[in-house]
Amino acid sequence: MARQAIVTQSPRSWLFVPADSEKKIGKALGGEADAIILDLEDSVAEANKPAARGVAADAIRSAADHAAQIWVRINPLDSGMVADDLAAIIGAKPHGVMLPKSESGDDIAALHAMLDSEEAKQDVTPGATAISAVATETAASLFGLGSYGGSSDRLAALTWGAEDLSAALGASSKFDTDGELSFTYQLARSLCLAGAVAAEVQPVDSLFGDFRDDAGLEADCDKGRREGFTGKLAIHPAQVPIINAAFTPSAEEIAHARKVVALFAENPDLGTIGLDGKMLDRPHLLQAQRVLDRAGAAAPD
Repeated sequence: MARQAIVTQSPRSWLFVPADSEKKIGKALGGEADAIILDLEDSVAEANKPAARGVAADAIRSAADHAAQIWVRINPLDSGMVADDLAAIIGAKPHGVMLPKSESGDDIAALHAMLDSEEAKQDVTPGATAISAVATETAASLFGLGSYGGSSDRLAALTWGAEDLSAALGASSKFDTDGELSFTYQLARSLCLAGAVAAEVQPVDSLFGDFRDDAGLEADCDKGRREGFTGKLAIHPAQVPIINAAFTPSAEEIAHARKVVALFAENPDLGTIGLDGKMLDRPHLLQAQRVLDRAGAAAPD
């Protein structure tokens, strides 16, 4: 299958790959993910982290012309490992770094300052390294999701996760007896979505754990997209085509969005307009513009 072009600068699929596995990194680079996250945190044992940093840096350099964005999930700010992570990878010029266990915009500002310093040391263009954050992994993080706006002009995306949060809360399960996420984790998901939109960065939905359940993944993607997420994390290359398809507007959606945008452009003084038997107002225009932005499709002149 030919690799699909990235639709926008906001990736649809964000694929995690252990940073110490050259084989898995190679497979990811041969796939269709819009963003590849070389993971230095959970998927790498502490003893292997120094070697993994070197593997990650080499992979970033070798993928300099690759269509996918190459990100690195570094270790948490309080781990004592971030300085070593950044020293190893920033000179290789990744697209960005993902901060796990972020608790507030203050953490992003702190990482921004560290990146400023490291970029200067390694003669990297100032501000070249973007930031994304996993923003729901501690109890305190749920209270900081409204604080990311204005924390850093490097911040590009927020995502969420339930595994570390459930461990932090001492939960025996993140699911109700009916198999659905319990209220606490639904709350974390919603707060992440709202926090990302409020900060004007990409909201990225969390992992779907069973990479063999295509139907379940499709349903989960559909739910996330309808709620406002514009991309999704992946843990296996097999999930990537499903995620890409789900977060790519269809031809019908693009055509409708173009009609909406054109109609409002032709009637700038109207707040409400009829189209195909339905009344549309300004929120519908905003939604149509977002569809075109995600599709990389130009509005009509």
